[in-house]
Amino acid sequence: MLSQETLEQYRRMTGIERLKLSLKMTEENIPAFFVGSPELIERRFELLKRENDARNRNMLTAIARTRKQP
Repeated sequence: MLSQETLEQYRRMTGIERLKLSLKMTEENIPAFFVGSPELIERRFELLKRENDARNRNMLTAIARTRKQP
């Protein structure tokens, strides 16, 4: 969980600043994705895919709720 100070700091950032931070963090952490046996790497990416799919499903469900007519 992020501290309130950190959350406020992120909220004050512009979109470009947040994007730059995200890309920097991604670049720094990509090598760690490829450490380990081929099976471990495959499991790691499968987990990421499942998490992304679940996140996308949740967003699409929320969007669909807003479009339902009474």
